[in-house]
This record gives sequence, structure tokens and C-alpha cells, in this order.
Amino acid sequence: MHDPRSSAHAVVIGGSLAGTLTAAALAPHSGRITVIDRDVLPDTPLPRRGLPQARHAHVLWSGGARAMEALLPGIHDLWREHGAHRIPIPQGMLSFAPSGWFRRWHDEHPRHYAIGAGRDLMDWAVRQQLTRLHPHVTLRPACTPVRLLGDRRGVRGVEVRDHDGGTEALEADLIVDATGRAAVGGALLRALGVPEVAETRVDAGVVYASRRYRAPAGAERDWPIVSLQADPSNGRPGGIGTIVPVESGEWFVSLSGTRGHHPTGDAAAFEDFARTLRHPVAADLLRRAEPVGDVTLSRSTPNVRRHYDKARLPAGFLAVGDAATACNPVYGHGMSSAARSALAVGRVAAETGLRHRDFAKRARKAVAREASAAWTLATGQDIFFTGVEAPAPPGAADRAASWYVNALMNAAIGNHDVVQRFTDVMMLEEPAGHLVTPGMVVAALRGPRVPKLGGPVLTPREQAVLDGADPVATHTGPGTGG
Repeated sequence: MHDPRSSAHAVVIGGSLAGTLTAAALAPHSGRITVIDRDVLPDTPLPRRGLPQARHAHVLWSGGARAMEALLPGIHDLWREHGAHRIPIPQGMLSFAPSGWFRRWHDEHPRHYAIGAGRDLMDWAVRQQLTRLHPHVTLRPACTPVRLLGDRRGVRGVEVRDHDGGTEALEADLIVDATGRAAVGGALLRALGVPEVAETRVDAGVVYASRRYRAPAGAERDWPIVSLQADPSNGRPGGIGTIVPVESGEWFVSLSGTRGHHPTGDAAAFEDFARTLRHPVAADLLRRAEPVGDVTLSRSTPNVRRHYDKARLPAGFLAVGDAATACNPVYGHGMSSAARSALAVGRVAAETGLRHRDFAKRARKAVAREASAAWTLATGQDIFFTGVEAPAPPGAADRAASWYVNALMNAAIGNHDVVQRFTDVMMLEEPAGHLVTPGMVVAALRGPRVPKLGGPVLTPREQAVLDGADPVATHTGPGTGG
């Protein structure tokens, strides 16, 4: 519950995950929070215009899922009630890395997992839980920011325009830009005379093509995530494929390629592109599934980091989520990074209160620290793809870091201890330093403890689905992946 003694007011611009989760983090420290969004926010898990990324596959890793549960207790149960899948990792994942196939190690109590669900369901559930737990949070749909109130020294509110064209000045102690890659806060700041904030951009030219499929009989529940990764070290454009089980007995399928190897919006060519990936298992599975809807393309994939944490900005302004640091979505860290950043904002609010002169400055630095892991993981791969656009070519430090990560990944495909630590970092449970220990260095140098797999390890039921056989007549117990 929020502190009734606090009368601080925060306005969050953007009602997607980064905005609503930040509102949840600020709620215990605010007397009032207003979340504005240009869209009409649906009361059920339905698509909306301002969330185009919902038409692509999303995976919420356990690091982000745990952060969301801490912010909004009960959110896991709400997702599950509406058909979301809780998928154990690595047992519930067919993952083909540049170094080979990961084993599906079976742990009785796996500490890593992923939530498989559509973004429409994810976002709706977060909005529901936010307003249920924090009645002093108000959602104002069909509302857009016009200008910031204040000057270069401090922001004291925002003028907004409603759907009928009327405007209103919302006085506030804090303005949060959660407008995603559009980052409208930058333009609002420039209108106050604030210099443009420096940014770093690493663009591998990735294009996404996504489509929903009705899962074949026997694959509607307890189905693994399929992840076919590209190999940036081979000097050729990369292709990536992801199949995520979601609600309603469906799969979300996203195929992507770096510059020079792009999928198209042609439905007839969708499965042909899947056949160009480093292994045919995704294409073979799609032959057994039924397409639902059209193919959707996206080119909103560059890694862009706006250095708000290093800029001289007015007090009372904060940017979160993709508005501050947007990473290539192929690595699946956007939602988890936003959730962990929201937790960090909440910690600063608990220390200083929203009305502290330096609150926004401290919060900007905390957000940047939390986003660093996702940024490093994404750009550390993308910078090596053919045709990448980056501030500079990979240097000696980049190559050394890449060599070490690849050596660890090679060890992880055949070493349970290494894969656990590696997954800790990939799922944003632990910082990157978790991988730089004497034991991990030795493991990286030694490589995998067991021979590499020649292909994906499938349970009998999964193999039956792949073969087009009757999965019901097949043993359905989990494989060990060993």
C-alpha cells in the first residue's frame, strides 16, 4: 500500500510494460500517479495500435518475471489463469547456439524458467494488477503529451491533450518517459532548451517476420521454446528462429535475419525462410502446425542507448525502458530489463522520496546500470555481424570479450554447472561478473565435459509431433537431455 502521508504526484507517459511497471515501483512512494497513453487501453487482452511489438514472439525470462512478481504480487497467477505457460529452463528449451545444441538438463526444482504468452496478455494483466493493488494509480487513455512545464533547471508537470482536443496542465513532481523507441521525451526536453542527449547506436540491420500458428495435436501444452541462433563469427548474414508456446494452444513464431538475409511479409515464403536457418527443426515443426493470421514485419531492431545518465537534465525527468535503452529484441531482454529497471527506480524512491532534488538524477543512473547487462549481451553479439553499423569496428577488448563468451557457451553445452551460471546471466538473474570467476575461466578453457550433441534432444511425444504421428499413443514423460 502507498504511504498516505505522501502527496507526491508522478505522471508516466506511456502505458506499456515499462511505464506500468515503473508506476508500480513508484506507487508505494506517491500520493498519486497518472499513466497517460495515446491509445484506448483495452479491458481484455486485445491488440492495440500503440503496441506493434505484440505481433511478434516474446519471452519473459525468470529474472524479469521475478522482478514483476515483486512489483505486482500475484501477476504470475493472473498470467497462468489466462493460459500463459511457465516453461522450465533448460529442460523446456530446444536451443541451438553457435557452438552447438544445449542439453536439456533435468532438474527436479529448476530455478530458471520463462513465461510464454502474447504481449497483449502480458500488458493487460500488468495493468489489471497495477490498478487493483494501487487504487491511487489512474490510467488516462487517448491522452498525449503536448509540452513539459518548467525550464532547463526543473520539470514541474506536463500539458496533455485529450481525445476531444482539450488540453490540461498536470502538475507533477516527476515526469517519466516510457514511450518506447519513439522516446518522445527527447523532443519535449529540446522544446525546453535542453541540448539533445548523446546516444550510441549499434544496428545489425535485423528484420523480423512473425506469425501465429495453431499448435499441432499434442503440442498445445508443455511444449518447449525453440531457439535457433545465428553465428556472427562465420562472416555471413545471420538467420534466427524462435517458436514460443502461448495461450489458446498456439505458437508465436518469429523469424529474423541480419543485413543481407531478410525475411519478407510474403506468407508463402515464411516457412521457406525458416528452412534457411542453421537447423531445419523449426521449419519441420511449422509443417505440422496451422497458420493463424498474416505475417507481420518489423525493422525496429537497432540497439540504441540514450545517455540520460550522463546528461545535464532538469530535475524531475526520468526515461525508462526502450526510451532510455532499446536493445535488439532477438535476445528477448526488453521486458526483463524494464522490470528490473523499475525495481531499481523503486529502491531509489525508497531512499530519497520523489521530491528529493536529486531523485531523478539518481534514478537515471540506476536505470542505466540495470540496462547495462542487456545492452552488453546484445551489442556484444551484433557488433560482429556482417554489415553492422556501429560507432567503431570491434576492438581488442570486444574480441577478447566475445572469445570468452563463446568459450563459455561452448563449455555450457556440455557442462551443467556452467550452463546454470550462464543462464543466470542470460536471464538477468545475475550480473555479467557472475561469469568471471576462476572456476568459470577454467571451465571455458576446458570446454564441454561430454561430447556435443548431433541434433536436438526430443521427448518421444515431441518426436511424434515432429514426425506427424499420434502423440497420444506415445510416452509423454520428460527427457533428461543428458
